[in-house]
Amino acid sequence: MSDLRLVIFDVDGTLIDSQAEIMAAMGAAFQSEGLTLPERAAVLSIVGLSLAEAFKRLMPHVDERQQGRLVDAYKDAFVGLRTQNKEMGPLFPGARAAIDRLLERDDTLLALATGKSRRGLDKVLERHGLEGVFHSEQVADHHPSKPNPSMILTALNQTGVMQHRAVMVGDTTYDMDMARAAGVKKIGVPWGYHPAEHLMPDEMIDDFAALDAAVDRLLG
Repeated sequence: MSDLRLVIFDVDGTLIDSQAEIMAAMGAAFQSEGLTLPERAAVLSIVGLSLAEAFKRLMPHVDERQQGRLVDAYKDAFVGLRTQNKEMGPLFPGARAAIDRLLERDDTLLALATGKSRRGLDKVLERHGLEGVFHSEQVADHHPSKPNPSMILTALNQTGVMQHRAVMVGDTTYDMDMARAAGVKKIGVPWGYHPAEHLMPDEMIDDFAALDAAVDRLLG
């Protein structure tokens, strides 16, 4: 039986501070359809969901065709913003160092489970020099939206890691509920887009310096 551990990261709000570009891309998408952008809190509350599910929740009264156009407009605007503005979407403090520390361990593999599209994730990885770092990269294109456990179960299957040896690191209730449904441990971070008191993780860390110890406590 493999003794490998798997640490699965969410992206937006966990590794990457992407709220400025999310709001800008949402603004462009809503403007393209002549619609009023919802309040910031409402927009950030759906971060982590697939875009199709996000727009269903934000705009339940518009038909599926218009929701589809909003999704396409958001994707185009988001990629354009990432291409034009190199200052957008920085890593949260300590994120890269934490990733590098975990990579040094022979018993630990890393994965991503994100509501981003493949195209959007590729831009993020390229910008931050993270190509080839993660052993499994699960994106919204190929799975039902969080909190469905499909992303985590696929990552476990790809890496050969058992459920009791895996942990999800995230900032939203969608991440925590996905982990719970997949039967893996949960580490919450308070710097993202959902209130920390709503997460109910197995461990809550205040900064990335505390991640290693939290993983060790949960997975050994």
